[in-house]
Amino acid sequence: MNQIERLHAEIPSPAPNSVALVTGGNSGIGFAIVQQLLDRGVTVWIGARDLEKGQLAVKELGSSARVVELDVTDASSVAAAAERIGDLDILVNNAGVNPGREDITATTVEQLRTAYETNVFGLIAVTQGFLPALGRSAHPRIVNVSSGTGSLFWNSNPNPQFDWEQVQGSGLAYRSSKTAVNAVTLLTAQALGDRFKVNALAPGLRRTNLIAGMSVGGDPAEAATGAVRLALLPDDGPTGALWSWDGTRAPW
Repeated sequence: MNQIERLHAEIPSPAPNSVALVTGGNSGIGFAIVQQLLDRGVTVWIGARDLEKGQLAVKELGSSARVVELDVTDASSVAAAAERIGDLDILVNNAGVNPGREDITATTVEQLRTAYETNVFGLIAVTQGFLPALGRSAHPRIVNVSSGTGSLFWNSNPNPQFDWEQVQGSGLAYRSSKTAVNAVTLLTAQALGDRFKVNALAPGLRRTNLIAGMSVGGDPAEAATGAVRLALLPDDGPTGALWSWDGTRAPW
C-alpha cells in the first residue's frame, strides 16, 4: 500500500449531511479537494471569484457540487456567500495567489499587499464570516492551505528532501504570507478550543497556476488527500498544527 492508498484508507467517513466550502475550488488543489469530498458524500460549495469558472467546474464535477461567487478580498462578497450557504461543517481556505518569486531586493510593496490581501486577510475574513455557521456544526473543521516554504524551521534548517539552497531568500511576498497563515492557524485553534479542529496543510509543490511557467510539481490530487484527511478528522483528532500532505506533522 503506497502513501496515497494509506491516507485514503485512514480518512473516516463524514458525518451525515456534511456541508463544506472550498475557496478557490474551481482549479488546482482546490478542485481536487472538492472532487474527493464529493466522492465521500459531502455536499460541497465551490467558492469562486470568477462565477463562470466556478460554473464550469460544477459541470465537470456533477450535480452534487454547488458554486457560490466569492471574492475573499471583498467583505460584501464574503457576507453574501455566508448568507447563501447557510449551515456549514467544513471550511477549506484554499484560495491563494503568488505575485512573484522576487527576494527583498526586488519585491515591491504592492506585491506584498497582493499576497497578504488574499492569502492572509482574505483567509481571516472568510473564517470570521463563516464562524457563526461553523459554530452551529457538531463537527466544525477548518483547513488552511499553507506552504512548507512558509515554515521558519525548514527555512532556517533546510530539509534535505528539498532543494532549499536554490530558493533561500526568494519569494518574499508569497512565502512570508504563508508564514503568517501558519500563525493565524495556531492562534485560531487556541481561540476556538478543542471542539473545532483547525489545521494548516503544507501541500508540497504541485502543478497548479501558482507555479505557472515552472516545469515541476506533483499531482494536486496527492495534496488534496491530505486536506480531506484534515477536513474529516474525528472528534479526538489534533488541532492547531501544520501537516505535510502525507499525514506527517510539519514544523512551524
